[in-house]
Amino acid sequence: MTGHLADNVARFAGALRAAGVPVGTGEVLLGLNALEAVGLTSRERVFWALEAAFVKRREHRALFARAFDLYWRDPKLLERNLSLLLPRVEVPREKEPKRAAGDRRLNEAFAAGTARPAKPREAKIEIDASGTASREEQFRTRDFEQMSAAEMRAAIAAVARLSVFAAPEPTRRLGPAPHGRRPDLRRTLRRALAQGGTPLQLLRRARIERPPPIVVLCDISGSMSVYSRVILHFLHALAQARARRGQRVTSFVFGTRLTPITREIARRDVDDALAGIGASVTDWGGGTRLGEALHAFNQDWARRVLTQRALLLLVTDGLERDDPELLAREAARLRRQARRIVWLNPLLRYERFEARAAGIKALLPFVDEFRPAHNLESLESLAAALASPHSREAERKQPR
Repeated sequence: MTGHLADNVARFAGALRAAGVPVGTGEVLLGLNALEAVGLTSRERVFWALEAAFVKRREHRALFARAFDLYWRDPKLLERNLSLLLPRVEVPREKEPKRAAGDRRLNEAFAAGTARPAKPREAKIEIDASGTASREEQFRTRDFEQMSAAEMRAAIAAVARLSVFAAPEPTRRLGPAPHGRRPDLRRTLRRALAQGGTPLQLLRRARIERPPPIVVLCDISGSMSVYSRVILHFLHALAQARARRGQRVTSFVFGTRLTPITREIARRDVDDALAGIGASVTDWGGGTRLGEALHAFNQDWARRVLTQRALLLLVTDGLERDDPELLAREAARLRRQARRIVWLNPLLRYERFEARAAGIKALLPFVDEFRPAHNLESLESLAAALASPHSREAERKQPR
């Protein structure tokens, strides 16, 4: 199939790719073959043929439908593009519907190249808005799923610059300390023998403090795809910061199966690390089997990596479709082996969040901290919490 239709299909694929839908040359050729097979007798046939060729993930269906309406002779597309050239005037208008995820990226993709920026004019201050929220503050509190492509790149760069490290915590081992509470009789007697048998000083010891090992379980299912991408950049920054201090971070991802990614995330270059993760993970953007993933971790990895009372970071929305009793049983087993379990859930971005899903109800009683992970502010708060020491008194007061 040649001519203007083939060019339009290729341009439509480029707009989808700019909006965040992975569409390559192979998908374009597949779409052209699909159109040749079904024909051009109806708009509905063209829609389903191109969707079957271009869309590989469930979360991209709504974005494809809106892009299809905008690109293929939408009567309001020209009006929207021309509005970019006009000065903005606030007039009474009907309430706009709530934007779906990815609308900002979609609008940027279709608006690219349609308007040239006007010559900047000197700003005239008419209203003092010094008390309002700044643009940077709005960027820090914006949901990752509602960010445009440019904002997402800026957010990833900001995550890479975070100062991420874990504060030292007391261990079970004892070591020399000048002001320790316990006497070190063995060292005292050894020093006395070296000085002729007369002890001149009572040496003391105290608990050794060191940052605990960190183990991360990150959900990469379809409902978590946008957030897990940013979380992996956060994990890369955490692994690099701890590697410089000789500390350990063990990372896993799971969707329908559990996959270790410790070697890949430890690579110095973040693009190389993510490419290695993409090559080793086969269930990216699929379903979620949280109970089975925790069972595989407890069965094969827990005794090896949850040593020295490690801290466990669990990144998931908790939307489990399998047996909730299996999830509760494996979460209870996991709680007995970890020092603390910190649950990072993007669903906490909703102010009226309630634990109604069966998976969330089964998992919630066994976590020590329940934190959001949907914007830059939440990740900065997590980095600050990791850097602050966690007292044993606070640990005992956590609900089980």
